[in-house]
Amino acid sequence: MNVSISPFVIPPDLEATTPIEALGGSRDEVRLMVASARGGLRHAVFCQLDDYLERGDLVVVNDSKTLPAALSGQLRGIEIRLHLSTPVPGTRNWFVEPRLPAGPASSRFVGGLSGDTIELAGDGRAVLLAPRQEEGAKPRLWEASLHLPDPLPMFLHRWGQPIRYPYINRAWELHRYQTIFARVPGSAEMPSAARPFSWPLVQRLASKGVDLCCVTLHTGVASLESKEAPFPERYRVGVDAAEKINATRKAGGRVIAVGTTVVRALESARDDEGVIIPSRGETNLVIRYQHQIRAIDGIVTGWHEPDATHFMLLEALAGPRIVAESYQSALDERYRWHEFGDSHLILRD
Repeated sequence: MNVSISPFVIPPDLEATTPIEALGGSRDEVRLMVASARGGLRHAVFCQLDDYLERGDLVVVNDSKTLPAALSGQLRGIEIRLHLSTPVPGTRNWFVEPRLPAGPASSRFVGGLSGDTIELAGDGRAVLLAPRQEEGAKPRLWEASLHLPDPLPMFLHRWGQPIRYPYINRAWELHRYQTIFARVPGSAEMPSAARPFSWPLVQRLASKGVDLCCVTLHTGVASLESKEAPFPERYRVGVDAAEKINATRKAGGRVIAVGTTVVRALESARDDEGVIIPSRGETNLVIRYQHQIRAIDGIVTGWHEPDATHFMLLEALAGPRIVAESYQSALDERYRWHEFGDSHLILRD
């Protein structure tokens, strides 16, 4: 990984185990760090986001809705938590990740074999066909055929749970893993950068002359436990969004992506001049430091794990120094990590 940030460990007490609204607050009351090379670092609250955006700016959000993509099952007498990630293109199969239950969450499992059948709750089953080979990484995902008594959306609605990781302290409900913009079902995990948005904040942005549009990128399972690149994911950038983004850039406004998912979608949809072309499909794009980001001028994002490849995307946008300074300040100022945690606005000067 060609990143300049120093290795660090997230202190356990900075892992956000609980949604802020379950503690009596509102989603837009998480903390917000604002970073740019010219302005340095500023500390705020997310509900003050409108103070840092200007008339003529455009906020681009991901409208993908989180699926209850974790299913309980058994494999050779072993309890399994099966995570559905993304459909296999051109087939009815899915890429899945078998894991071991660990309280309300799960831990890594490496005991699968081709041909194994995972018996699922609800009289379903998943047959592991072949591991997905990833360059330089031990495979986590398997191609699997699903044999279900009901259509997949109905089966997941009845038997599925949201994908959860071990830093949470209880089995939080599916609605905790949805953003206010969620409307197109398809994500294995929440596009969490938009979680702190509230409708009052959206209204204040609109009153200030900051516009908003939606694109769709359905997230697969996260790469939390090793230095893996993001898996290929389905995306759609519609005509309306493309027109708004191109008009904003032409008028001199800034395009602010909400989440690395939006950056990945827009950078997959642009031409060499940075013009957004309406498109849809599956993107394999991995944004590294050398990549010239042309589609956006800033990003609202969360705080990423030490091994995450997302650092390369942030460095490609703003440069290594501002990213390193932001993360050191986040540790010093005790910002909270993960999908229920605090936020980071990075602006490119």
